[in-house]
Amino acid sequence: MYLSSFYHNGNLKFGVRTADKSAIIDAVEAEKQLFTQTILPNTLQEVIEQTGSIERLKEISQREQEVEGNAILPFSEVVLEAPIPQPKRDIICLGLNYREHAMEYTTAMEEEQNLPEYPIVFTKATTTVIGPDQKIKSHRHVTSKIDYEAELAIVIGKEGTNISKEEAYDYIFGYTIINDVSARDLQKQHSQWFLGKSLDTFGPMGPFLVTEDAIGRPVRLDVQCRVNGELRQNSNTELLIFDIPTIIETVSGGVTLKPGDIIATGTPKGVGLGFAPPKFLNEGDVVEVEIEKIGVLRNIIS
Repeated sequence: MYLSSFYHNGNLKFGVRTADKSAIIDAVEAEKQLFTQTILPNTLQEVIEQTGSIERLKEISQREQEVEGNAILPFSEVVLEAPIPQPKRDIICLGLNYREHAMEYTTAMEEEQNLPEYPIVFTKATTTVIGPDQKIKSHRHVTSKIDYEAELAIVIGKEGTNISKEEAYDYIFGYTIINDVSARDLQKQHSQWFLGKSLDTFGPMGPFLVTEDAIGRPVRLDVQCRVNGELRQNSNTELLIFDIPTIIETVSGGVTLKPGDIIATGTPKGVGLGFAPPKFLNEGDVVEVEIEKIGVLRNIIS
């Protein structure tokens, strides 16, 4: 299923994309039409947390032809939001998790060109999150080197600690897209990456949260990024240095993951920093991140 959070008439709602991809089914309104007993909560975060909610959404999706009226909303009538507009915890991120990107980054930053022996893990503030077509603030008072990073993101579906690689996929609710926007000057100035990654609006996410069963195992998805139509990044998640099971095993080692936690898996070669001269983002630039089977996340620098 393709799930989304969206605004309709000023109200934040969530729903399921129709089979023909033309509209969103307002999940709460559809449930009222189809069932005598309603169980759905008010947000996708709560759906992930609440036992039985995902099964109810599957039933709604399967009975799409029975849904009518104000429960079917064409995309022209809604404003898509990030699937989880206000995460409860910081986004967990993997750094230098594609070989060629690790080389381009360390070269540009004048660091030793060694591939990471262990996953590089940092976090990104919840206040970075914005939805599709929302504006990325340039923050020119603190940075002059804004960069893009196309990334597949994992959304955790159930609580777990010390999760093994063999069990990892069972803890995934679904996948979405994140643009891990980065202030390269702040990233270089500080020994940790939190500040350079956490400026407000530096975490575009969406347009859909695609359930795990719709993606398949292992995850092999094309990842691209375009700036003003120019293809900058073009790779596949099969080239991750540390794959998804390894990531989940690592970040859950002694640390409890909770439903709705978001993990960004890393970005491939082609970031603006890696060009000579660098191709950093400017006001008015349009950035599109596309991941196979998920969609296109589009944002503008303001």
